[in-house]
Amino acid sequence: MLNQFDTTQLVAVAAALGWASGLRLYLVLTIIGLTGYTGWVDLPAGLRLLQHPLVLGACSLMLFIEFFADKIPGLDTLWDLVHTAIRIPAGAALAAAVFGVDDAIVTAVAAVLGGTLAATAHTAKATTRAAVNTSPEPFSNIGVSLFEDGLVPAALWFAYAHPFAFLAALGITIVLMLVLIAVLSKFLIGLWRRLRGGPPVPLAATKG
Repeated sequence: MLNQFDTTQLVAVAAALGWASGLRLYLVLTIIGLTGYTGWVDLPAGLRLLQHPLVLGACSLMLFIEFFADKIPGLDTLWDLVHTAIRIPAGAALAAAVFGVDDAIVTAVAAVLGGTLAATAHTAKATTRAAVNTSPEPFSNIGVSLFEDGLVPAALWFAYAHPFAFLAALGITIVLMLVLIAVLSKFLIGLWRRLRGGPPVPLAATKG
């Protein structure tokens, strides 16, 4: 069993859980549950519910469904739309659960930051997948989805093993995600207007 989390690891893991929940919530839940169930990590008290066999089984089932749903063009965007109301509050709850309920202020701050990170990651993911769906071939969807499948466990491990480096990398990633959201949103708006026969987006507007 790995040692208890120190303060820096708690902050990094809370941030990782919030952010990664916006990409692959059920993968996050399954990984955390498995690490606790197998005794590989002594989970914070607020996360130990995830290692219960029934909870772990339910999360694993949803992970199995999401794995395939996320790789089908069109269905992946619908899946993202439905999960807008699930991933963001879940990210907030997971981040808050890392710190337990002993300090209400710390827990509230963690929840707000976790929800914000989840919302940013979810928006970037949904926007990217919507843009990828404009391509008629399915392989780009599968490639992006597989990349996310690998990114989430890597991020969780990185947060635990190298918390300072992870927090620095996460800051850069959030900035890049915000830029990606802005660029792809303009692309999708312009595409929607063209499909409806409306006026194209002015060049000045596309340049921000």
